[in-house]
Amino acid sequence: MKRTLTLAAPIFVLCLALTVVLVPAPAAAQEASAELPVLVTSCGQSPGPVRIEFFLKRLELDHEFKELATAEDLVARQQAGNPVKTLIIVTGASLKGMGAAGISIDDELARTEALIDEAEKQGITIIGSHIEGMDRRAQGAAEGDTSDEQSIDLVCPRSDILIVRADGNEDNRFSIIADTEGIPLLLFEKNMELGNVLEKLFQQ
Repeated sequence: MKRTLTLAAPIFVLCLALTVVLVPAPAAAQEASAELPVLVTSCGQSPGPVRIEFFLKRLELDHEFKELATAEDLVARQQAGNPVKTLIIVTGASLKGMGAAGISIDDELARTEALIDEAEKQGITIIGSHIEGMDRRAQGAAEGDTSDEQSIDLVCPRSDILIVRADGNEDNRFSIIADTEGIPLLLFEKNMELGNVLEKLFQQ
């Protein structure tokens, strides 16, 4: 009996080691990169895109910010010989922001869906982002308001990369999307760390 156990133990350890080596790394652990120039827009008219633009300016990265970017904008850039390489769509709905723009969440979802369709057609890298934390997700002008979650549902599963502030992922909302769709998920803790994420993502 002892001889059998002595020989089997190393074999078991070897098999276990091979199993660990062969298990693929989760999407969140994969390296992600993107190309310039960048077009930044919103799906929900929250203040989030302004923060993205702040860091893109600070890093002197070639970008354009259009709150209501459309599929036609992507086509125009392509026809002008300056095509967009990366599209950043910041999710997070603000009823105040949409009201100021004179649009509804349905308008936003329709515009954004057409924008994503064109981006996919052109082979543009799509980055879905939610950078205002759980406060934005839990915020609603009225009970039952799901506009924020609708923007996430539309954009994030169709993204190539996700950038999310960690406290907005307390319920693993974005982790589940990333794991299900095989999308790299880049998390950051504090607002100032967003610049580091973008710098690494667009490093030339």
